[in-house]
Amino acid sequence: MKFVQAAAAVLTRSGNEFLLAQRPPGKVYADYWEFPGGKIEAGETGEAALIRELEEELGIVVEQAAPWQIVHFTYPHAEVELHFFHVTAWRGEPYGREGQNIGWQTLETCRNLLLLPANHGVLKALPALLKGGA
Repeated sequence: MKFVQAAAAVLTRSGNEFLLAQRPPGKVYADYWEFPGGKIEAGETGEAALIRELEEELGIVVEQAAPWQIVHFTYPHAEVELHFFHVTAWRGEPYGREGQNIGWQTLETCRNLLLLPANHGVLKALPALLKGGA
């Protein structure tokens, strides 16, 4: 089975909002919503991948990010290791630079979205992060 390492961002604002992106057509799990980010390339740190991916996908420059949690998840097509970072400061206004939909969500609004399975555990841990915990 294929093994993939990826960096993912929990961008937060206004105390209770976080950014999600919708996977575009043609990708595995197309139309599912996820935390933005992408694959960690060979020789790249998780933070470096995060910074690169957010610039490529959202057009922002990360100014402050802290490692938050690592999630292991097995999909039918691959085993993934997701390195989540809490991003609290950036330059620019996020937009779907690759044509993908993005949106600021709350725990309430994301209940109605089709979310990647690996993200369900992250959502359960979000209340502590949004209140300033780890």
